[in-house]
Amino acid sequence: MTGVPRLDPSPSGFVIDLDGTVYLGDALLPGAAEAIAHLRADNRRVVFLTNKPLERGTDYAEKLSGLGIPTDAADIVTSIDALLHYLASRPPQGPLLMVAEPLLTTVLGEAGYDVTDDPGAAAMVVVSWDRTFTYDKLERAFRAVRNGARIVATNPDPYCPSADGPLPDCAAMLAALEACTERRAEAIVGKPSRHMARTVLARLGLPAADVAMVGDRLLTDVAMARRAGMVAVLVLTGATSRDDLAASGTIQPDLVVDDLAQLIERVS
Repeated sequence: MTGVPRLDPSPSGFVIDLDGTVYLGDALLPGAAEAIAHLRADNRRVVFLTNKPLERGTDYAEKLSGLGIPTDAADIVTSIDALLHYLASRPPQGPLLMVAEPLLTTVLGEAGYDVTDDPGAAAMVVVSWDRTFTYDKLERAFRAVRNGARIVATNPDPYCPSADGPLPDCAAMLAALEACTERRAEAIVGKPSRHMARTVLARLGLPAADVAMVGDRLLTDVAMARRAGMVAVLVLTGATSRDDLAASGTIQPDLVVDDLAQLIERVS
């Protein structure tokens, strides 16, 4: 395969995005299971990464296992994990007010954080992808921020791919709050942030230079890899086309592959 771009030296660890890279909706993408099995058989450490804060790691592990990719919860990192990592380093000085679905509220409660519906009591507003988003939630968050509460968000995605087409994501809810409060979030902890990079590298137990980030988005997957010093691999099975890649000026991957099956051909 002379002249074909390869990963050389080949990373010991692979961080693999889920939506648009391993599967789309409930459908496994062609060659994904075989590629991941190959990496594991070659003693490469593999973890899966997603900005979606809608499920626990155990749920993603069960989904992957059901699709033919045996996975433990420890192999999953989500923006919820990055949020917990961030809150541990910069604890809120009081209760959290949530613009989020019930799961995130439950997880934060289990982690020992107080949650409130009272804007006057909130020290921080946590904004996430919220399919239950309402004007009432926006108003309470608005009042909390105007009273001095900090803003933290789970992920910067404007939309999420699905089998039925893109769906509005966390950035839409965050934009509404930032617009009316004229305040900015102090941190958005999902990809491409340093908070997510630190969380996933800690899970792998490897230095960034020995890790490849594999995903379908330039502004999250590739950008995070570049900022953190990982190898950046773009797959063309999801949100990014070759035309998008050609139009991108500063954010460029180290390697472009059509799918995960082709990635295996590029691993030395």
